[in-house]
Amino acid sequence: MRLATLLGAAVLALLVTACTQDMGTTGRLLPFQSNGFFKDGSTALIPPEGTVSRDEKVRDPAVEFGQVGGKPVTRIPVPVSLAFMNRGRGRYNIFCAPCHGITGYGDGMIVRRGFLAPPSFHTEELRAAPAGEIFDVITHGHGAMYSYADRVNVMDRWAIIAYIRALQQSQHTRIESLSPGEQRKLTGLLKPGGGAHE
Repeated sequence: MRLATLLGAAVLALLVTACTQDMGTTGRLLPFQSNGFFKDGSTALIPPEGTVSRDEKVRDPAVEFGQVGGKPVTRIPVPVSLAFMNRGRGRYNIFCAPCHGITGYGDGMIVRRGFLAPPSFHTEELRAAPAGEIFDVITHGHGAMYSYADRVNVMDRWAIIAYIRALQQSQHTRIESLSPGEQRKLTGLLKPGGGAHE
């Protein structure tokens, strides 16, 4: 019995001394010190692509906040290209389509499951809404929609808005306003077997 008590006391003493070790005496790496653990040998790793910075300096208020002089910008304040629109479509499908639907009518899968329907992007009000107003809603949320500021970076918000504008245009452009070549292309797609699904 005495041996068991001594053995227990020894184990307890070892455990207690292990717990008193100061974290300052343990090994640590400085930010720019080399590190054999990672392939590139660096300790300070580059953040993954798409990381939303909380410390980024404001470059242009129109771009960063969607406002100039306290009023929402009317147009997208960054260059819009096909690649930018494709990025917007991808971000829209991930973050927006579950509620707003693939075509922007407010009939996404979440709504079909019984949740509150967002407004359609094809209403007169939202078609006329300044781009900065849509940017503000994505950034801060509105009604049942929560903020996406920590999920979608600034440039991706503008890309989403560019894609929303394309969706709106796709549903409200009259065929007569297209060039003759565009009209022929469109009517060819609309004919049976015209390749609309290609």
